[in-house]
Amino acid sequence: MYRKKIFHVYIMSNRSRTVFYVGFTGKGERRIYEHVSKRYIHSFTSRYNIRELLHVEEFDNTHDAITREKQLKKWSRAKKIALIKMNNPEMKNMLVDV
Repeated sequence: MYRKKIFHVYIMSNRSRTVFYVGFTGKGERRIYEHVSKRYIHSFTSRYNIRELLHVEEFDNTHDAITREKQLKKWSRAKKIALIKMNNPEMKNMLVDV
């Protein structure tokens, strides 16, 4: 049975919501776990304690996902917050067991 590949573009933040991180992955849960667990100690997400998932978008192909990631990375802080609040008005962490 063929399983269709899904790609994700996501926005994460630190607890105080002072820093936002936009990422892309084809390995969803695994990649988020790497951020939260600070697997890469010299990474941006580790340095700024980025541990909370606030927004996720799904894509059927890599091209669309990467295009969206690049678009979001160029957005202002205010525009990212407005996007997050569309589906997550209270900007709560979407991760359950963290």
